[in-house]
Amino acid sequence: MRLRDEVIIVSGGAGGLGRALVERLLAEGALVCAFDRSERRLAELSTIYGDKLIPITGDVRSLQDNKRAVAACLTRFGKLDCAIGNAGIWDFSTQLLDLEEDSLDESFDEVFQVNVKGYLLLAKAALEALIESRGSLLFTISNAGFYPDGGGPLYTASKHAIVGLTRQLAFELAPFVRVNAVAPGGIATDLRGPDSLGMAERSIASIDLAKTAAERVPVGLLPTASDYAAAYVFFASRADNVPATGSILNYDGGFGVRGLRQAMGGRELLERIALQRQKEGRK
Repeated sequence: MRLRDEVIIVSGGAGGLGRALVERLLAEGALVCAFDRSERRLAELSTIYGDKLIPITGDVRSLQDNKRAVAACLTRFGKLDCAIGNAGIWDFSTQLLDLEEDSLDESFDEVFQVNVKGYLLLAKAALEALIESRGSLLFTISNAGFYPDGGGPLYTASKHAIVGLTRQLAFELAPFVRVNAVAPGGIATDLRGPDSLGMAERSIASIDLAKTAAERVPVGLLPTASDYAAAYVFFASRADNVPATGSILNYDGGFGVRGLRQAMGGRELLERIALQRQKEGRK
């Protein structure tokens, strides 16, 4: 087991990709703190894994909640070896034209606070403990951190921001803390949207991503959340990754090698603007 007795925090660890990570890390021998806002899902995990898992209910946008997760690891297990920032929300590819003016400020703040600030706060809360253990930070990005059309401008910009955050922290924390990221592709999980866009109860699982995977994903299928977990084990371990700090793994089913098809995403933009003006009674 590559992670025997390593102590690891996973934010967003009670559902979707986060839960798959928690389960795989535990299977590899780690002791895990699942930090999530869902008490019900955390209770389920706690029932299954008992003393090997610490369930912490909280909001990733709160520094104090992140500190509670770190403190729980130090109290129970005496150390922290790795902190994985994974919690996130998706904008369901809402384009700029469709972002309402009266909700734009709020939706921007919500997406960036969860997807970017949440990672920064986890890093801040875990910093001293990770320096002490010569540990590692690991972030979940997305194919949208490198390519367009994996989300709308809010989501895509937030994931590009994590690319910069990963590289900057890798520089600032060297040589004491290794910092890496994994950029998964599509996953049929319970990933939700921003409440400010009325999407808090909307799940990406409602979209049949597997139906078009054979045509859109070079590997020919839609990977499961569990399929992505091995990359996190590699980065979270202390073996075979010494040169890796600052490295980001595009682990997305091959999106970067797709052939060229549609070059412009705005082909229908003028027609859509005309329809929008008609609905609003503008000329």
